[in-house]
Amino acid sequence: MNKKITLDHLRKQIDEIDRKLINLLNERAKVVQMVAEVKKHNNLPGFDPSREKKIIDNLQRINSGPLSNKDIESIMREIFKVYRSLGRSLTIAYFGPAGTFTHQASLFQFGDKNHHVSCRTIESVFREVEKGRADYGVVPIENSNEGVVTHTLDMFVDSDLKITAEIILEIHHFLLSREKKLAKIKKVYSHTQALGQCQRWLEENLSGALQVETESTAHAVRLAQKEPFSAAIGSEAAAEIYKMNILASNIEDFRGNATRFLVIGTNYSQPSGDDKTSIMFSIKDRVGALHDMLVPFKKYNINLTRIESRPTKKKAWEYIFFVDFEGHKDDTNVRKALALLEKNCVFLKILGSYPKGGL
Repeated sequence: MNKKITLDHLRKQIDEIDRKLINLLNERAKVVQMVAEVKKHNNLPGFDPSREKKIIDNLQRINSGPLSNKDIESIMREIFKVYRSLGRSLTIAYFGPAGTFTHQASLFQFGDKNHHVSCRTIESVFREVEKGRADYGVVPIENSNEGVVTHTLDMFVDSDLKITAEIILEIHHFLLSREKKLAKIKKVYSHTQALGQCQRWLEENLSGALQVETESTAHAVRLAQKEPFSAAIGSEAAAEIYKMNILASNIEDFRGNATRFLVIGTNYSQPSGDDKTSIMFSIKDRVGALHDMLVPFKKYNINLTRIESRPTKKKAWEYIFFVDFEGHKDDTNVRKALALLEKNCVFLKILGSYPKGGL
């Protein structure tokens, strides 16, 4: 580095770059506003996750540093959130009160300039979108340690809503209380998933405390807020929202704890080039039936990422299978595999094709 270059000179360079940057950002905003008008005129969805994924991928492809590709993604996601508000404001229904992890996922995807509506149940989220009172819904689907959220899967059986995007967030749990000392805690409230993810910590630090399951982590915080000698496992955001003390941080038993959320809407997402597809199907009760269902995926070189079974609740020992795999429903090999699969199914439903999420 040239020693003659002064700090003042470098700062002037930054100021000049910032002036150019703000002009370009405003220029981009004007084009985004025109895009919003075209979408409105043609009755197109305001949220296009495949387009956003393509933009990030293209920028990462030409990125030469020193910013990392992860930096590029973080910057662009923030830009998307701000610019999305330049069009029609979206209404997003999410599971749980303010301060839940699903609320955080909703804000992560759509930003705080859109209207976020809390719902007490996962069923209510689906209903808000189905009735047109919300443009999109955000619901949890699985945790890396505790597994699948079965109620979300069950809702897809009778719903025509589509999965339009997925969100994967790293989850950190905090012990929150109106008390100021851990020794005073006699009861711990939280959602069953959160209690399960912190079981070892609870056994080591609060073995004598009663554990009480609640409908959400935020509801747990509100209960603990009213009750002396109690605490709740919740998010750091919930501590701020409900004015609670943080008695312990990052109490999850396993690092790398992540939860996957789904964005549900009325339209399929377009291909992004790096997609995942979710389907559900029912098969005839015969020997080797499930094996035969997996053959089309192997034949057309499709990688399965998850398979779950759920009882139909209509007939004993009758099951519906939920499968996630890599690729988009419009890809040639996927279309061929699904056509072959459907021949041996009682029924087959494509739940959605959407850009892969990532941490």
